[in-house]
Amino acid sequence: MWFLAASTVLFGPLLLIGVLLLYRERCAVKRWSWGERLRFLPMNGGDWLWTIGGLAAVGVLTGGIGAAHWMLLGEAKPHLSFMAFEPLTSGRYWILAAWLPFFVLNIVGEEFMWRGVVLPRQEVAFGGKAWLVNGTIWLLFHAAFPWQVLLMLVPITLILPYIAQRRRNTCPGVVIHAGFGGMGFLALAFGLA
Repeated sequence: MWFLAASTVLFGPLLLIGVLLLYRERCAVKRWSWGERLRFLPMNGGDWLWTIGGLAAVGVLTGGIGAAHWMLLGEAKPHLSFMAFEPLTSGRYWILAAWLPFFVLNIVGEEFMWRGVVLPRQEVAFGGKAWLVNGTIWLLFHAAFPWQVLLMLVPITLILPYIAQRRRNTCPGVVIHAGFGGMGFLALAFGLA
C-alpha cells in the first residue's frame, strides 16, 4: 500500500510540479533543451569515478553511523511503523515486482526535482554552497522518518548533491540514489538488514 500511496500522493505530484516549474521557466527563456537544463547528460569517466567514490562514501559513512548508533544506543528503528517490512518468503516475491515501479518513480522523481530542477536554480542564488542548501532541504523532505533514519540519511543528502553540483550532471545522483536505495530495500527484502 505504501508503494501505491507514495507514488500517487508524493512522487507523481513531485514530478508534475517539476514539469510545471520547467514549463514556466521555458516560457520565460527559450534557450535550452530539457536534457541540458535538467543536466541529464551522458556520464564520462570522471563522472563514473565520482559516482563510484560517492556511493562508496555514502555506504561507509551510513554504515558507520548505524554501527555507532547500535553500539551506543542499541538497535536503530530504520522505518516508520506503517512501513515495517518482514523479509520476503516464497509466496511474497511478487512484492519485488510491485516495488520496481515505485522505486523508479521515487528515484527519478526526487532526482528530477532536487538535482534537475532545484539545484541549478539554487546555484544562481547560493553559488558554490548550493549543494549544502539542496542537501539540507532534501534531508528535511524526509522529516517524517524517525530521527535515527534522518541521521543515517545525512551522508547521502550531502554527498549526492555535492557530486551533482561539482560534475554539473544529474546522472551521478540518479546512480548513487538508485544504488543506495536499491541495495537498502533488497537487503531488507532478503533479511540481510
